[in-house]
Amino acid sequence: MRYMVIEHYTAGPGPVYARAASRGRMLPDGLHYIESWIVDDESLDRCFQLMETDDPSLFDVWLDHWRDLGEFEIHPVIDSAEAARRVDVIWPATP
Repeated sequence: MRYMVIEHYTAGPGPVYARAASRGRMLPDGLHYIESWIVDDESLDRCFQLMETDDPSLFDVWLDHWRDLGEFEIHPVIDSAEAARRVDVIWPATP
């Protein structure tokens, strides 16, 4: 399952990037980083990360390394193709 992690840096981006540079992402086995984006290119205070795991409890292990520097939202996500399949099941296309 994939998850969108929305990270709000409470002390700015500097401490987050410094820790990541010195310690890495500190992901537990089974939690995989896929990609990330910074949405506000001026303040750099919010990051969207796409991650994947079969065990969502691993987020708690990972967050233990980062909670002091930010607030986190974690949302399960599906791709557009899966959404289209689900919509077709609910509202089948007419020929």
